[in-house]
This record gives sequence, structure tokens and C-alpha cells, in this order.
Amino acid sequence: MMDKKLLQELNRFLGKAALNTYAGGGQEVDPEEVGFKELEFKEGGWYYKDSYTGFFQSWGREVVWHNQKPFWTQIYGGGMTSKFQNDTKFTHETFDFLKKALSAGEKQESFQPRGPKSFSDGDWEYTCEWNGDITKFEGHEKILFKKEVVFTHDFLGGLILAR
Repeated sequence: MMDKKLLQELNRFLGKAALNTYAGGGQEVDPEEVGFKELEFKEGGWYYKDSYTGFFQSWGREVVWHNQKPFWTQIYGGGMTSKFQNDTKFTHETFDFLKKALSAGEKQESFQPRGPKSFSDGDWEYTCEWNGDITKFEGHEKILFKKEVVFTHDFLGGLILAR
């Protein structure tokens, strides 16, 4: 059984990491893998890294280390619907809205693997559904523009339990 206080610490850290990396427009670091983009955040004994590749369709992985041991991970993937896979300008607009959605909600207070359950801004709508908790979860997020689905992602993750 995992220590509840440690899980709360992990959740608060994940919330801060999100606001200091992709969602918050954080600076990319030199990637370890060719063709990937990477962002990282460190605080105390916690270290977070997000590595992803692609644009119109992308796949990525977030990992959290605690005291230099892999502790938690999430994989995610998907992207723009086929209708918009050649529209660079609209894709950038979609990602700008995605960053707003991923920054919304009380990520540091309660577990939110991506964005909140729902978020909207003008013609844009974001929804996120998931099953499970910070220890093991899976879910799906989507973005609608003028009621049309333009972006989807699937994700899953949870704790890493070593021997």
C-alpha cells in the first residue's frame, strides 16, 4: 500500500510540473532522443520529464522520478483529426487552446491526468474522461472547435513499482 502523503506530494508536484513545462510554455531542453522534444521540471527530490515526437499526430511519455528512482509515468498519443492534418496554422491554434485547458482546474489539489473534465473558451471546447486514480488510470481527451471534433488523445499511466 502506497503512503497517502507521498501520493499527495506526487500530485502537487505533477500539478506544478504541468504549469512549468508544456502547458505553461516551458523551455525545451536538449533531447536525449533524436526527433523528440523534451521538457523537464525539478523540485526537491522530484524530477519530471515529458518527451514527445510528432506534430499533427504525436506520441509522448511523462515520467516522474522520486529520489532518483522512476516512480510514476503516463503515455499519451493521438492528434489532429484527418481533416486538419495539413493545416499548420489551425493546428497551432488548437495546441494553444490545449495548453490553456491543460493549465485549467485544480491539478495540485485533486488528480487530473491531463486537463479538467471540461473547459471552454469561445468556440473551443475541451473534454477529458478517465478511469482510475493517480496509481493506475486510463482515459481520453478531445477538443472541439465550433462543435466539431478536431483533436483527440488517449492516455494511460500510473505508479512504477520496482522490486
